[in-house]
Amino acid sequence: QVQLVESGGGLVQAGGSLRLSCAASGRTFSSYAMSWFRQAPGKEREFVAVISWSGSTYYAGSVKGRFTISRDNAKTTVYLQMNSLKPEDTALYYCAGDPSTAQAMGVNAHYWGQGTQVTVSS
Repeated sequence: QVQLVESGGGLVQAGGSLRLSCAASGRTFSSYAMSWFRQAPGKEREFVAVISWSGSTYYAGSVKGRFTISRDNAKTTVYLQMNSLKPEDTALYYCAGDPSTAQAMGVNAHYWGQGTQVTVSS
């Protein structure tokens, strides 16, 4: 079974950058699609980005061009590089994984981390 642990969140000024990491345990990481979601207080959890087992990526329109998802299968870690951060990016960020790329893009993804807080000040 896959376990996911996020790290790298923090407080940053608008326009700044952060790099989130999600470390995965388990022995099936390389065959899983991995994704990032975020949830702000009072809002629904929303999809941010996904990377397939083959390295194909897809982003939510709100972050496209600013965020980059990547993975290092040898380290069993997925990353989210966040640039040009805006106050509206403030949220608890979760990583998720699923054998299916399509499923990894939805809230029914099979595995979830505990979340890491990102706060962007104006």
